[in-house]
Amino acid sequence: MSTPALEEQFEPGAADSVVAARARSSWELFRHRFKQDKAAMAGAVMLIVLVVLALAAPLFAKLVGHGPNELFPDQMLTADIGLPKGPNSKFWFGGDSVGRDVFIRTLYGARTSLTVALVATGLAAVFGIALGMIAGYRGGKTDTLISRLIDIVLSMPVLLLAIGLASVCSISPNGCLGGLLQPGLTLVTVIITLFTWPNLARLVRGQAIGLREREFVEAARSLGARSPRIMFKELLPNLMAPIVVYATLLIPVNVLFEAALSFLGVGVPQTTPSWGRMLSDASAGQIFTVAWWLMLFPGLFLLATTLSFNLVGDGLRDALGPSDR
Repeated sequence: MSTPALEEQFEPGAADSVVAARARSSWELFRHRFKQDKAAMAGAVMLIVLVVLALAAPLFAKLVGHGPNELFPDQMLTADIGLPKGPNSKFWFGGDSVGRDVFIRTLYGARTSLTVALVATGLAAVFGIALGMIAGYRGGKTDTLISRLIDIVLSMPVLLLAIGLASVCSISPNGCLGGLLQPGLTLVTVIITLFTWPNLARLVRGQAIGLREREFVEAARSLGARSPRIMFKELLPNLMAPIVVYATLLIPVNVLFEAALSFLGVGVPQTTPSWGRMLSDASAGQIFTVAWWLMLFPGLFLLATTLSFNLVGDGLRDALGPSDR
């Protein structure tokens, strides 16, 4: 004698829905969850717009007929006391204290900030994943040595050391280490990488410790697989979700790191537009009190960049690990 539960279990509609749910791949499930997150989608749209503006900066410079470092003191500064003029039909974001176009410099600043942040995050991910994987899988003295190195780097006063390194390597045009570290984007990228890999290494180490005794790892060992293959062919694919999420959340931190160094005058040089440098120029002599646009537009772009990356990172975390909500 059939029961209502059994009848519902074998209803055609219920069976079709079960089959449809089982037919979805992991990528389809991730894409569906991510699209349902309106905040993450808004962050992705903002991020795409910022990247397009950064890539199109030379086109805008060609359109207006001048670059980010060209001076227009007669058009951008007042004749009486030399204060910069505000936004107008020709210079959309106004001019700075020496007569440069703030709009063009803001777009080029996006290129600087995104380049430094993405490259530094990529390098930090390479070092962090490699060292964390080795420490978590090998264990023993290797794990102790790498873990103590991570603790040492994390215990350092990051901003003070970064300022010191940038200042020392910027004294001479040849830089540091026999010219290997040149002042500018290369030096800032290396400094950011040096202080941002430990957290990712600690994350990968903890995950690798939990996976190294799983059945698929034992099966790979029984088939004669060597340790490097097990680490990077068996363990690493199972760690990509937390790595991608953390790397996405690390990018805005590095954007702010670069802006802080440039704000303090030890980041990129004056000839390289940067949001941090523009904010520093705006705060010099408190000129922003009479020229509000000098701080408003770079600050808004910096806020939009960090906010968009954080929203996308939160969306990726929820989409890749819905059980962590």
